[in-house]
Amino acid sequence: MIPTLILCLGNEILSDDAFGFRIANILKQNGGLGEGTEVVYASLAGFNLLGILENRERALIVDTILTGNAEPGTIHFFHHGYFAPSLNLVSSHEVSLPAALKLGGLLGLNLPGTLDVLAVEAADVSTLSEQLTPPVESALQPAVERIKDWLDGKQEPIPCEEKYA
Repeated sequence: MIPTLILCLGNEILSDDAFGFRIANILKQNGGLGEGTEVVYASLAGFNLLGILENRERALIVDTILTGNAEPGTIHFFHHGYFAPSLNLVSSHEVSLPAALKLGGLLGLNLPGTLDVLAVEAADVSTLSEQLTPPVESALQPAVERIKDWLDGKQEPIPCEEKYA
């Protein structure tokens, strides 16, 4: 198993919710992340993520978020242990990611010692569209740079929100 995981979540046909899908494609096309890093795109949540996260040393989840406290295109970074509500980190049919991780630990699963979240503030996650809104589109390259910083251990602690519009 590859020790470092970049897990990109979302739905590629729901406007800004395709952010994770687009990030995964950029990272895979550009390469240069090192042999110890795997990029995975998944349209999953909750318990379904445990199998992907198992036996990893560290993981970064990339997703969209709707805080209502930031402009669309704002990049949020949450260190391990600090999870904010996210449309894709929980659904009405599943438990939240923090609850799934807690249960995974109780079941004795070998889960990452470091699990951080990079999320972009979305404007629209409900319109059927393969196009990101302009502010979220503008956040793609800065998010890729933040992911590279995370891989190099250069990520800033919270609060670190950046707006790209």
